[in-house]
Amino acid sequence: MTHQRRPEGLLLDAMGTLIGLRRSVGSTYAGFAAEHGVIVEAKAINAVFPRLFRAAPPLAFPGLEGDALLEAEQAWWIELITGSLKACGHEEPLPPALGPALFEHFATAEPWQVYADVAEHLQRWRSAGLKLAVVSNFDQRLHRLLEHLELSPLLDAVVVSSQVGAAKPDPLPFQRALQLLDVPAEAAWHIGDSPEDEAGAKAAGVHCVLIQRQQPAGTPGGEVA
Repeated sequence: MTHQRRPEGLLLDAMGTLIGLRRSVGSTYAGFAAEHGVIVEAKAINAVFPRLFRAAPPLAFPGLEGDALLEAEQAWWIELITGSLKACGHEEPLPPALGPALFEHFATAEPWQVYADVAEHLQRWRSAGLKLAVVSNFDQRLHRLLEHLELSPLLDAVVVSSQVGAAKPDPLPFQRALQLLDVPAEAAWHIGDSPEDEAGAKAAGVHCVLIQRQQPAGTPGGEVA
């Protein structure tokens, strides 16, 4: 961890860095599907979900806000959910309530855990005078989720790809976070867990530190819903 300047701000990835899933993607999807009369194996979903997630278009919607943005976010995830179940052999249209139910579930604290070392690190960094921002390839639900997980009071800003209109490895989310923190790129570090974190930080002129967490099966780079 070498850098020429002590950081004034830290830009932090969310899923897979600060928080992670308690159960696999497949377990949750299969459980909700069964409640809506759709039978699919969790193992099968875990096998296809990472590939479909990585192949999906960026979770970013330039120019949208308000209800239009929320609709676009939900539609993005429902398409991914539909594709995952179809790839597991379910050819029929999904029950209308299944996608929205899963979308809402992942906005709650129940499926998530805060990694054991996170609160201590955030508090120590704040005490040292560092400014802290989350930069995530996620949607507006992250604001509510971080509140539920009691991390919001420890953060100065939260930037999500859907709202800023670009997703990592695009440098725009990093640049927006730097603006919100009022910190120059050369005075910031990014902590993340994926190649997109590293490439996006480099494009924004930000030093990057990659970490690796143990995550449930079917989790691609920690970003799911």
